[in-house]
Amino acid sequence: MLTSELDYHLPEGLIATAPAEPRDACRLLVVSRSDPKMLEHRRFRDLSEYLRPSDLLVFNTSAVLPAKVQGRRSDTGSGFKGLFIREAEPGLWELMLKTGTRLRPGMRLTLHTAGGAESGFSLVLEAREDTRWRARVESEGGAFPTAPAVVVLARVGATPLPPYIRRAREQSGDQTPDMRDREWYQCVYADRANAGSVAAPTAGLHFTPALLGRLASMGVRRADVRLHVGIGTFKPVDAERAEDHPIHSEHTEVPAETVRALEQTHASGNRVIAVGTTSVRSIESLPHPLTPAEREHGFQTETALYVLPGFAFRHTGGLITNFHLPRSTLLAMVGALFPQGVPRLLRVYEEAVREGYRFYSYGDAMLILP
Repeated sequence: MLTSELDYHLPEGLIATAPAEPRDACRLLVVSRSDPKMLEHRRFRDLSEYLRPSDLLVFNTSAVLPAKVQGRRSDTGSGFKGLFIREAEPGLWELMLKTGTRLRPGMRLTLHTAGGAESGFSLVLEAREDTRWRARVESEGGAFPTAPAVVVLARVGATPLPPYIRRAREQSGDQTPDMRDREWYQCVYADRANAGSVAAPTAGLHFTPALLGRLASMGVRRADVRLHVGIGTFKPVDAERAEDHPIHSEHTEVPAETVRALEQTHASGNRVIAVGTTSVRSIESLPHPLTPAEREHGFQTETALYVLPGFAFRHTGGLITNFHLPRSTLLAMVGALFPQGVPRLLRVYEEAVREGYRFYSYGDAMLILP
């Protein structure tokens, strides 16, 4: 398909810069894969009215790291900004760096806290591969090995908000403190002991403990996966044909209990509703057929699954999702759920724009029923 088919116009005023409070007070646009006429405007707290006992909700429990870093070059004193990607090995980071002057291997960068104070940690650049640098992390005085990345980032990092939220806030003069975003940009069910995402699985941001409890009490079942969301999630599709876009890979884990829950749900004729595109990516990455070992021990891999219209979904019946960026792989994935493809999805988006829904990570939600 042509990438231009994934384009649509969004007024800037509909880009959300903060979530609804409480979380489940956001709006919910309800549509159906099988019924083109269904389109209802509700609130997210009404989700229970559309779910059935024995439906299976699949959640991505990966937690977001405070992956945005800043500081100064030790040689010139000029500033830099960066985004932590992953810890390749203890004390060795992969990250993207932005500075006004050229960086070279061997340079030392002093890491500052989100408030601009010196943190006691620095980066020593080792090598660059494409857009990523590898750098050793050293504590004050050159001591090594240093603390794990999650510990260092807790001290030096800031919330890795998407660029469009930062731009919208700058234009409006919004100075929301980072500590608010650290709470907002994290799902209430996130497993903070296993943080690894540099962007939130945003469909889950709308859930509250009360809503989760209400769903459980009515018999809706829950299964968890873990997919560490990477930088590619917001990368626009630049190729003329969407198929030619180089898809990113992300680490995913599907526990044995989730594998069994998926199989049991299908066998009993009940519905699987994925919470977010990252959950879809996890469960649709499962091998087919599953081996006895995968049923017993679960499955993990680096998935580079690219879902485009025409994809045959094996596990996903329905989806809870946000409103995604134009020309994005996420928009293509959601469009693939509909028999009519992306054109049907864009008609739904046109309705959302007319009705003033808030878009993107902190925005409103959509429920796509089977």
